Formats: sequence, C-alpha cells, structure tokens
Amino acid sequence: MTQQQRQALDELLRHGPLDIGGDVTEQRAIFHDMITSIPLPEDVSAKPGELGGVPVITVQTPDDDPSAVVLYFHGGAYALGSAADSVGLAADVSRRVGARAITVDYRLAPEHPYPAAVHDAVAAYRALLADGVPSSRIAFVGESAGGGLVAATLVALKDTSLPQPSSAAIFSPWADLTVSGTSATTKADLDPALTPEALRRRALDYLGHTDPATPLASPVFADLTGLAPLLIQVGSHEILLDDAVRLAASAGHHDVPVELQVWPDVPHVFQGFAAVLEDADRALLAAAAFIKRNWAR
Repeated sequence: MTQQQRQALDELLRHGPLDIGGDVTEQRAIFHDMITSIPLPEDVSAKPGELGGVPVITVQTPDDDPSAVVLYFHGGAYALGSAADSVGLAADVSRRVGARAITVDYRLAPEHPYPAAVHDAVAAYRALLADGVPSSRIAFVGESAGGGLVAATLVALKDTSLPQPSSAAIFSPWADLTVSGTSATTKADLDPALTPEALRRRALDYLGHTDPATPLASPVFADLTGLAPLLIQVGSHEILLDDAVRLAASAGHHDVPVELQVWPDVPHVFQGFAAVLEDADRALLAAAAFIKRNWAR
C-alpha cells in the first residue's frame, strides 16, 4: 500500500499546475488553491494575530498544552505561500505535538528581499519570549524555504541576546541558495515538484545582488555552533536531498545534536500529505516525538 501511495503522490505532483519558478502572482494563486483544497478538520481553529509587528496565525487543536508553542515557518521558495496556506500542515504538527502552532507570515520576495524574512522570524520569536513563553517551551518547525529560514534564524539568534529554542524540526530544507548540491542534478528526473532552474529564479528574487552563499541566506555555509538540537527530514526523491544532508553534516561538525532522516521514494515536503501517505504520518509522529523529548531539556 505504501508504494502505491508514493506512486500516486508522485503522479499528482508531476502533473499538477504549480510551477515554483513561474510568474509570481499567478503561482501564488495556484499554490494557495492547491494547499487549501483539503478542508481543515472541524476541531482545528485558526486565529489571525501578530507577534512583534509580524502577522501570524495561531493554530490550535484539542488537548493543546497552553505552556508550549510550535513556531512554524511556511515554504514557497521565499516568494510563494503564506501563514494561511500553512495552517493544514501546522495543524497536523500541532495535533501530534500537543501544542499550539503559531505560523509566521513573513514578508515575501521580490517585494521584500533578503533579509526581510530573517528579520520577521527573529521579531516574531522575540515577541513570543516577551509574552512570557520560555525558550525551553518553544520549538521551531519549517518546511522547504521555511526550513532553511528556521536554520538561518537560529544562526541569527546567536548574534543577539536571545536564547535558542528547545529544538527545531526541519522538513526538506532549502538551505543552499547557490543550488550547488549534487542532488540538484542527480535527483532531477525523480523530483516531481522542483527543478534547479525554478529555485535559481526564486533565489534571484529573494537575494537580488546578495551573494547566495551568505550564511543567513544559505545556512549550509554558516557556523552552526551553539544551535538548538535539530531534526532534519528529507525525501530521497527530491533535488534538495543534498541540502538536508549537508546541513546535518555541518551541524554535526559544529557539535550540534542532530538527527537526519532520509525517507525513501518520497518527494519534497511529503509530510504535507499525511491524509494520503502513511510515510508522512510516521514522519510527523517522529518529529513530534523529537520535539517533546526536547521540551525543557
């Protein structure tokens, strides 16, 4: 059954209308329609608000622990997506962790290029701490560009007086905006969702004239010393496989507690398809167990 599910998901993504590298306005609408096409469960609430001047949506499911928070960063190659688009996956994380998720509506490129997203992420976290939530009860979660943003934000926190969160779970991170990983070539035929050309186009939107190897844009090139414990999950059928592997290797090199999980035969951000893919549910449960192990460590 699992292999059939993987094949069905591959076909769905391969023949879908989304082109990550296409016209931004058009693709934002397509991305929104795709992500929100599945109705939320009736027991999920999503309340707009703000943290540190940054728009957010607080996502809650039954039996949430009010003392704990998952700070969530959506994907979309820094140009697509929104907090609203991420509510479904954030709710899946919230339910399994047993804590509310706050998904951050960081500013998007090309209207707001680097480092706007990093600044918004730090501002939201700073405000959450100011609201009285201890860092030991906060976990970061992000997918795709949001996963890269999680790592970049953790690095940025080292340059401030802010403590690291308790842990971070990162799904299919885009952590190298030079798009120089070997898998960008070797996995291109297997990846049904992303192409190197599309990522390079979005990287240019986000970076402008900034060097794509800048550590806060591409955390695979950063000094990761002192970061919170990391869990990195990635599918073997995605061009960003090497981003995840190299980010994990760098974390280990810099003495960061890190777990890398490579899930076979699944695509980019497969965790978003828990309703139809058993591997996705298992991955989310593994991520929730990791986060809960690190609460108040």
